[in-house]
Amino acid sequence: MKQLQKFFPHALAILGFVFISTLYFFPVLQGKQIFQSDIAQYTGMAKEQNDFRATHQEEPYWTNSAFGGMPTYQLGAKYPHDYIGAIDDLLRFLPRPADYLFLYFLGFYGLLLVLKADPLKAFFGALAFGFSTYLIIILGVGHNAKAHAIAYMPLVIAGFVLVFQKKYIWGGLLTMFAVALEVNANHFQMTYYLLIFLLILSGCFIYEGIKTKEYKTLLYAVGTLFIAGIFAIGANATNLLATAEYANFSTRGKSNLSFNPDGTKRTTDVAMSRDYITEYSYGIAESFNLIAPRLFGGSNNEKVGTDSSMFDFMISQGVPEAQATDFVSGMPTYWGDQPIVSAPAYIGAVVFFLGILALFIDERKIKYAFLGGAFVSLILSWGKNFPALTDFCIDYIPMYNKFRAVSSIQVILELCFPVLAIMGLQSFFKLEKEKQLKPLLQSGAVGLGLILVLFLSKSLFSFSGGSDSYFLESYGPSFVDALKADRKSLYSADLLRSGFFILIAAGTLWLFVKNRIAQNTAIILVGLFMVSDLFFVDKNYVSNKDFVNARDVEVPFQETPADTEILKDPTNYRVFDVQGLMQARTSYFHKAIGGYSAVKPQRIQQLFDYQIAKNNTEVLNMLNVKYVIQTDKEGKEYPIINEDANGNAWFVSQVELVKNSDDEMKALDKLNSKEVAVINVNEFLTIKSKAFAKDSSATIILDTYKPNNLKYTSTNSKEGLAVFSEMYYEKGWKALVDGKETPIMRADYALRAIVVPAGKHSIEFKFDPQVVKTGSAITLVSCVGMLLLLVGGLYSERKKQGTVKQ
Repeated sequence: MKQLQKFFPHALAILGFVFISTLYFFPVLQGKQIFQSDIAQYTGMAKEQNDFRATHQEEPYWTNSAFGGMPTYQLGAKYPHDYIGAIDDLLRFLPRPADYLFLYFLGFYGLLLVLKADPLKAFFGALAFGFSTYLIIILGVGHNAKAHAIAYMPLVIAGFVLVFQKKYIWGGLLTMFAVALEVNANHFQMTYYLLIFLLILSGCFIYEGIKTKEYKTLLYAVGTLFIAGIFAIGANATNLLATAEYANFSTRGKSNLSFNPDGTKRTTDVAMSRDYITEYSYGIAESFNLIAPRLFGGSNNEKVGTDSSMFDFMISQGVPEAQATDFVSGMPTYWGDQPIVSAPAYIGAVVFFLGILALFIDERKIKYAFLGGAFVSLILSWGKNFPALTDFCIDYIPMYNKFRAVSSIQVILELCFPVLAIMGLQSFFKLEKEKQLKPLLQSGAVGLGLILVLFLSKSLFSFSGGSDSYFLESYGPSFVDALKADRKSLYSADLLRSGFFILIAAGTLWLFVKNRIAQNTAIILVGLFMVSDLFFVDKNYVSNKDFVNARDVEVPFQETPADTEILKDPTNYRVFDVQGLMQARTSYFHKAIGGYSAVKPQRIQQLFDYQIAKNNTEVLNMLNVKYVIQTDKEGKEYPIINEDANGNAWFVSQVELVKNSDDEMKALDKLNSKEVAVINVNEFLTIKSKAFAKDSSATIILDTYKPNNLKYTSTNSKEGLAVFSEMYYEKGWKALVDGKETPIMRADYALRAIVVPAGKHSIEFKFDPQVVKTGSAITLVSCVGMLLLLVGGLYSERKKQGTVKQ
């Protein structure tokens, strides 16, 4: 009974999280779904894969619907023995995206309990973390994998803390399962940022352990974490190994070219340029919008209302009131350093105030780990605005150059400050009454003082945005002046708003110090102020209007007349949508050479940059682009048939042997791909001859198509070199001629080629990746090991408790 009573507050908290998650996204209860732009793109990319899975009840692990062909490892591939994924599915039982919001709350609640917060404070702290504006906006746009990984961060940290607190069994088990879930979420950038914080956190514990000469304790802790990490990583072996294999094939791998598309020499072998990595860099001054949301204008689509300068300007220009009202419902008020911002990364004024309070009164050294994590993530988020640090990290920190949008590392700050806030609140109520007033006044002075300094500094800012030159040219100086006036209004209004929330939170705690209100009343009031502050900001960016009928999410793209015309062709070909090259709509209906992915295949991207962008139509021919979708003057799409497309496969009469990737790419400049194949002789040593024979009636016909299994029939009176308009991928593909395996070469920089004997033959390509088999075996063994460790740990703890009772 006592155990049940102990669990009762936690049960109430969990039920509260379920209720609040569904309440915030209550249209899910009406069967509606949130329309997430990135998920719509994912649906387009994964259409062929999902259709194949539904029809054949197996995984293809390859799709030809995007970028000419690529593995599905980063497109939601399902692997054998994914038992961690099954656990994750159980935890995410609510409709999406309420499931991710629930995970935010649940994980953070667990971390706060480990940090000795009582359930009531931990409950409000979890809400404050989950309603951090950035965490809500990524649910709105569809960064589900990112949200997924962020949600498990607190539990990983909780496990680490328990281990260093000498609770090796509980801490080790929690770390093991939390890390396994974190990795399973499959957003390695967020996991990488978590690792940076864990190094800071571990460093603080190790420093304290060395100071007190607790070497044995440190050894146990490190050993426990190592074992937990090994099993957690092993349980995700298939995904990790497949991703590692594909990474070198993608734009995240090293570039194999030594020159740029304009012919200039490349200064680095990193595929992603420094400018691309740091394109989304937080402005240094912009960082203050962490405590005042629209300090830098909020977003690129901000509702300024009818009491705005822009509304007055529109009315003065004779625009009808209804039209002006609609116009000011989405203004580009953002004027910070980033290209596009959907919402400010606001952590909450009350959260900030309570975090400062923690620095004054909490005596636990762990607060410095969270402060350090917040500081490091902040300065790293500045990216190109702090080049000395950013360039050092790109050049010398392992894997740092694999990730772009450096501003997103602020998720660590958005985790650390709510922790500090609840530590501050917890410590405040533990102080003796006579000692509470001073730190309260100090924290209030810091918070309100900063607000005042920013308010007085208003004249130092220009309020000019990066896109203002466009508006100046298109709409004139009066339009830009009205826009700037609204930016100034937002700046002042939100500083006053944040100041107000700090003042009422501090005032509530002051009332408690003066014995005007009870402790629980003060906690509830401060918690409500903290959460409501964030809640109402969030609703400006993700609200009920973003929900649509479920079918609009499940079928996000509608067939156009151009699609209908192309789909009449039953043969196997590719489509090039000139206007939609970097989106997945085309992939939803056709086999496209474009697509939407942060990890697109590097060689197809290089073909775009070095050849297709220069109107080299021969590259489109070798990619078997039979249809090109163009747009007329009225904006209507129409298809053009490319009569010169090479088809699915062909024999060539000559081979141009080159010695490196540079020469491969340059050879495409003037290539007759129907007659000549370009092959790197240093990579494919089996090719020696420059000449191959083919008779006038030589053919290769595609008989059967599946994304992971292609069957052809070839006829040629002489031995020939066959080129297939399929993307070359070194790992997994096997070529069989009459059932006998034959080597696959890379031809024309990105395609497959094999030598075919004279006569009539059956040719088959199978995608059967060894990495999936190897990874699945490791995953199974690791999951069994995790289960044994869980049973053994629970037995050991129960035995220990029994010994204590005796």
